[in-house]
Amino acid sequence: MTAADDTATEPTGTGATATETELRTQPETWRRAIELAPRFTEALPRKGETVLITGCGTSWFMAMAYAKLREAAGEGITDAATATEVSTARTYDRIIALSRSGTTTEIVDLLRETDTPSVLITAVAGGPAAEFASAEIVLDFADETSVVQTRFATSALMLLRASVGEDLTGAIADVEKVLATEPPAEWIDAEQVTFLGTGWNKGLADEAALKLREATQSWTEAYYAMEYRHGPIAIAQPGRLTYVFGEAPAGLEQQVGETGATWVATGLDPAAQLAAVHLWAVRRAEKLGLNPDTPRSLSRAVHLDA
Repeated sequence: MTAADDTATEPTGTGATATETELRTQPETWRRAIELAPRFTEALPRKGETVLITGCGTSWFMAMAYAKLREAAGEGITDAATATEVSTARTYDRIIALSRSGTTTEIVDLLRETDTPSVLITAVAGGPAAEFASAEIVLDFADETSVVQTRFATSALMLLRASVGEDLTGAIADVEKVLATEPPAEWIDAEQVTFLGTGWNKGLADEAALKLREATQSWTEAYYAMEYRHGPIAIAQPGRLTYVFGEAPAGLEQQVGETGATWVATGLDPAAQLAAVHLWAVRRAEKLGLNPDTPRSLSRAVHLDA
């Protein structure tokens, strides 16, 4: 078993890709997002409100994380759903929609069809979704040219974490730490990777798995940490890696070790762990001869035909 810090090395990347250049700005964009949070107290949920937070792809996984965090903070019932799967049987006091481009078809359609007060968190002001939102929060400093999301998604999550009263000083220190080192070779070369998380960390585990799939076409999976024991651990073996966001359930490290798979649990802030995966995905893509700026079959925003 290998701990992350045991094999980390100094940075070797040139930052030539847009993806790497943008992901390395996360400490700065996180600070700016955190500073903005108090300005949007009227637009963001009030304590006790019933809230839906929605997005697609990466934004949905950030929504999942926030929903768990808000409920854990005692702020009120919070559901997270991808935009096409919002239950019509439920009502909410407020909707939060995440869309980097502000043009995602499913988000536009959802906001158009609801009378519920809503706030759109986006990187591009005045897009089609903004027309149907009650308020708009624009994180234009976190916008990206890259197809795969890195700094916008994590910056939006930082704003939302700050809005429920989290002290994020440690998160900033941790992201600076992970971006100052290179991913271990064992991570880059792993045949298969499974990401695990509990509570709000499950959304980050899902997003980490998505990042490696998008940028490197790799076999990755994500599970609730306790569910890993209920079948998925069968794929663990030497040459494969099990990576935990946040705290791991007691005894799981030993069980994974018995399979011969590599166990990684860094103990860093989970959002900083996700930033480490961003860099990991870039390095793995480079090793495989892929360009992380142009992932196969993907575009920066999803627009569906009517």
